[in-house]
Amino acid sequence: MKLTAVILTKNAEDSIERCLKSVIFADEIIIVDDNSTDKTIEKVHQVLKACLRRQVQKVYKVIQRKLAGDFAEQRNFALEKAGGDWILFVDADEEVTAELRKEILGIRDRRYERGDKEQIAAFHLKRKDLFWSKELKFGETMNARNKGIIRLVKRNSGKWMGKVHEEYKVGSSKFEVWSLKHYLNHYPHQTIKEFLQEVNFYSTLRAKELYEEEKKTTIFAILFYPSGKFILTYFLKLGFLDGPAGFAYAFFMSFHSFLVRAKLYQYHLKKAT
Repeated sequence: MKLTAVILTKNAEDSIERCLKSVIFADEIIIVDDNSTDKTIEKVHQVLKACLRRQVQKVYKVIQRKLAGDFAEQRNFALEKAGGDWILFVDADEEVTAELRKEILGIRDRRYERGDKEQIAAFHLKRKDLFWSKELKFGETMNARNKGIIRLVKRNSGKWMGKVHEEYKVGSSKFEVWSLKHYLNHYPHQTIKEFLQEVNFYSTLRAKELYEEEKKTTIFAILFYPSGKFILTYFLKLGFLDGPAGFAYAFFMSFHSFLVRAKLYQYHLKKAT
């Protein structure tokens, strides 16, 4: 069986090398780039040509394709291009650890511990968020750390859904989704400038998605939902135990909630005038 690693990129020249080197074990690597304007593509070719020089049986592809505000569509496009029996999705700011690599290779080589192998459609991968040199263990990132997110999928077992917060949905109730033990490392928002840029970008996409779904918001929600989110993630989910990094993460993600609702409100105002 073969394994394809898929990486979506957009101006990722600072993080892509670490990501690429962590997926070299895959039989095929596919990069789907959202028309980067930095040296991402140049870096991809440089790193992969060097790493795969003596591994002629392995291949990689670089495909430039505009995102058009829909991450699920971009991932499904990559699924169609992938030649592997299993497809591993890794973001440009993530890294497959050595321990996780061994687990994934076991899946590729059909080394399972239990169950009906034919019914396994996907695997949750747990993820550690390393934010400002601090490993976040609480708050916003707890779910991805403890439960994981579906990132390793069997060919033709389902598809990605959701323009912004995309999720993999298996195509049959008979399919099983398991979890692996080891972690992806995630290095998000390494500077305040980068965090603010991404919060602005993703809040715009999310607001547009909600507007297209004819969802509405209120002044009350704009004012109080972000505060409630901060209280939930920083206090109830113990984000304060992550120190200054935990505060910053909770604050910026609450600001993201504010921007989503404020932008959605603006879209409806423009429609009414």
